[in-house]
Amino acid sequence: MPTLDPAVASRLKRDEAGLVAAIVQQHDTREVLMLGWMDDEALRRTLSSGRVTFWSRSRQEYWRKGDTSGHVQHVKAVSIDCDGDALLVEVDQVGAACHTGARTCFEAGGPLPVTSGETTRSEETTGDAR
Repeated sequence: MPTLDPAVASRLKRDEAGLVAAIVQQHDTREVLMLGWMDDEALRRTLSSGRVTFWSRSRQEYWRKGDTSGHVQHVKAVSIDCDGDALLVEVDQVGAACHTGARTCFEAGGPLPVTSGETTRSEETTGDAR
């Protein structure tokens, strides 16, 4: 059985369940669609098949986005963040990304109340945002 390339696997920092967060983004509009979880096998399948595969924490099984809904995610690119604990999966989303039928899971979840902060001039020039 094929395994994830060891050069890729060695860069991942997994949580206690062996998972890495996978942020899914529409490749052309940069719209953030959803967050899923991947282990090494889900990432291997995603990198090698052209379709996004996740690990379902609730069902304890792999699931390929769109197999039952038809709302397929075609992989365009996958990047790893600087710490190795998150992936950015750029896709061409067909239909809704959220299981609720909404375009994005964040549209379905909705905004939270937040107090907006202001960046001071010194933060802009020094990058120091204490």
